[in-house]
This record gives sequence, structure tokens and C-alpha cells, in this order.
Amino acid sequence: IVDHHAAQIDVRKSVTDPVFDARVNVLGSIGLLQACTKHGVRKVVYASTGGALYGEGRTLPAPEDHPVNPEAPYGASKHTVEHYLYIWKLLHGLDYTVLRYPNVFGPRQNPHGEAGVNAIFIGLMLEGKRPRIFGDGEAVRDYLFIDDVVAANVLALEKGSGEMLNIGTGIGTSVNDIVRELKSILSFPEDAIYEAPRPGEIQRIYLDASRAKQVLGWQPTVTFRAGLERTVDWSRHNKLPTKH
Repeated sequence: IVDHHAAQIDVRKSVTDPVFDARVNVLGSIGLLQACTKHGVRKVVYASTGGALYGEGRTLPAPEDHPVNPEAPYGASKHTVEHYLYIWKLLHGLDYTVLRYPNVFGPRQNPHGEAGVNAIFIGLMLEGKRPRIFGDGEAVRDYLFIDDVVAANVLALEKGSGEMLNIGTGIGTSVNDIVRELKSILSFPEDAIYEAPRPGEIQRIYLDASRAKQVLGWQPTVTFRAGLERTVDWSRHNKLPTKH
């Protein structure tokens, strides 16, 4: 079994260099599928994307049959590989399960990676620095703790044949919510700095994972607050570079 997480993950990089994004995410994945066929791999578990694939949420929480309207090349490239997985199963008998991720967070997260807002804010606030929010802070995402992501992958090793499944909490959490929770956890006295919004940012998306519960027997077990507390506890004792 191949659990495929390798990718170009920076949405803004995909906008400035869509050819590189497609070369890594699409052509790289096709090369991997060819290698799977050559070497007799039984199944691929593929880490896809929920938020970047669906675009702006029309039905919330978004189910798997939500319209696919990516608003950046990254979402298009990740979705394209889902089609190749279907084709490879049809032509070569290679089984697969697609897990469409929300924003994943937890200990050891790279603050320079995509969806790293929690890691960035924690690092800054532990240093006594105010976090920066682009826009009004009311954009909402679905934040899922890493342990729950791991659990979904383990279940997908043996379940979910030919399925494309959302994993997420079904709860929209705003950037302002994150700051409020971290201020409480860290007893941080200052407010965030608000700056001009970034163009092209999706405002509202969170995922309906009821099918993953039905097919995999999976559901999230770690609340957002508990996940933040565990991430903060790890970060107090382990240093990662912060992004200013």
C-alpha cells in the first residue's frame, strides 16, 4: 500500500508558477501510479484537499458532491489526480481511497507550510509578539487535529475501496476564533494586528464528513480547543522558526 502525501502544497506558489505545481502534483503522481503498477502495489491512499477543491462553500458543511470549483491551480492539480486514480483502478486494478483534507494542525507543524496559521500564531505569541490577520478575521475553515488525520489514514488502509471521502469536523472556525482561543490558553494580553485582505482567499469552507463515518467508521475525536492546547504544550518545549 502506498500512502501518498507528497505534493507542492503552497496555494500562492501554484498561482505564480502553475506549471511547476502541475509538474509536481499531476505528473509526479502519474509517475508514482506507474511505479505502483510496475511493482504490484495493491492500493493507494491519497491525501487530497477539501477546501481548495470545492472553492467557496455553496452548501455548508460541504459534502463530497459539492460542486468542484477550485480557485487556484493547486486545487485543480490535486483534483486531477483523483481522476487518474479512478482511471488506474479501471485500467490496472489498482485500488484507492481518496481522503479530502481540511486544514490540518498539530505539534511539529511547519509554520511556513500551507494552512499553518495555528503554528504561526502560536510561535509568535509564545515570543510575546502580536499575530497578524489579513482581512477582518471572519473567514472560516475546518481545522482537524493531526491524530484524527492519522486515524483516518489507518482505517483507509483496509476500507473505503474506490471512495473519495471528506475528513473534517463539519465546524467552521474563524481566524478570530483561533486568536481568542490562543489568548485564553496562553494568557496573551494583546490583540491581533489587522491588515489588508489577501486577494483570492476563500471566505467560507468546512467539510461534511458523515460519509467517512459510514464507510470508514471514522469521526474526529479531538476538539479544536484540545488540539490547540496539545500543540501549545509541544511548542513550549520545542522550538520551530516563526514567520514574521
